[in-house]
Amino acid sequence: MTFMTTDRPAPVVKSGHVQLSIILAESEKTTLQNQIFDQIRSMILNGQLKGDDPMPTTRELSSQLGVSRNTAVLAYERLIAEGYIRTKPYVGTFVSPDLPDTAFLSADHRAPLAEQAGAADEPPTPCGALRTHRLADPGRRRLAADFWVGRPDARSFPLKAWSHHIKNRLKAVGFNLTSYSDPAGLLELRRAIAKHLAPARGVVADPDQIVIVGGCQDGFNLVGRLLVRPGCAAVVESPCYQGAAFVLESLGATLHPVPVDQDGLDVARLPKTKGAVAYVTPSHQYPIGVTMSLQRRLELLAWATEYDAYIMEDDYDSDFRFVGSPLTALKGLDRNERVIYLGTFSKCMGPGLRLGYVVLPRRLAEAGRRMKMLMNNGQSWLEHASRLEASGRISGRRRGGEARPRRRRRRLFAGDRLGAAIRRH
Repeated sequence: MTFMTTDRPAPVVKSGHVQLSIILAESEKTTLQNQIFDQIRSMILNGQLKGDDPMPTTRELSSQLGVSRNTAVLAYERLIAEGYIRTKPYVGTFVSPDLPDTAFLSADHRAPLAEQAGAADEPPTPCGALRTHRLADPGRRRLAADFWVGRPDARSFPLKAWSHHIKNRLKAVGFNLTSYSDPAGLLELRRAIAKHLAPARGVVADPDQIVIVGGCQDGFNLVGRLLVRPGCAAVVESPCYQGAAFVLESLGATLHPVPVDQDGLDVARLPKTKGAVAYVTPSHQYPIGVTMSLQRRLELLAWATEYDAYIMEDDYDSDFRFVGSPLTALKGLDRNERVIYLGTFSKCMGPGLRLGYVVLPRRLAEAGRRMKMLMNNGQSWLEHASRLEASGRISGRRRGGEARPRRRRRRLFAGDRLGAAIRRH
């Protein structure tokens, strides 16, 4: 029998969650049966297929590869005989959870090849030098009382309402789940955010200046990539939220910690260098909790204007103020567009939603949109649309849905027993 001297394409053989990419070369001297055996065996030894992973049936395998079923059967029989796969009657064929000793010897035998390819030289490990913060806590469910910072009570999440919002948006999904959308986020949601910020925080912005992000951490990365150059000065409060400081540091900025007192950031100690970036939490300093005074805010804005600096304002929990009227954000005092405002839904809804937003100066708005496209092409449409539904601004109607979970959490936090005990003592 004469074969053509071309290789077959590499079809993807699917079985459940497993995909097998097998290349059959008809020009090879070895038989097709042996090629199938060798490639599946290599996938098992290299860890691409793990114990108890499902395998395609011989009928599926032969159909996908364009070979006779007998060829697939013979390859499987050899794999079974050598202990690489096993069959379960009336269930299917699976990778063996207990590989034979010869399999491990075969895998070890290939180690010198990697060394010949240059594995003796230690590869660069840039991630090893990165400092990161910790947010996730796998032991949360075992806690009798959870004091972890920034983590709302799970019982306060409006689960029933959120499920209703998701179902409503799916009814009119159209092409939204099968198409890419604006990387800046759903326009209607950006309009709703702009409408909320004007009276609540004193921030006047067009929807085109707003970029929806996956929480403030995603916002820090977006802004950092826009502004930070290796060696530039990055002012951070001392102490500060490490998640922001570490992002700026990872992008090559030189951190300049500036002390915080009862009036907030000590502006007199800011560096006198051009093109710096400052990260601040003026409304509720993290972690001390003080509020930056009006005089300090004005001085900080004057510094940014004089030294051509930008200020990242992290307004992470402005929804929760129990005494007095909401404070005007630093961005609301900015007349020279030096402030980049970052907000989040993590506190009023929940951090698991990964939803936040960045309000950029007009001169940076288009660059921010493009940078978001480079980072991840935008956030999930369904989450944006559901958040919009929750805001009660669908089709021009306002139902007050957005305010309910916020009001509920305010009552929970303001009336908690721990707070009452602290106030008494």
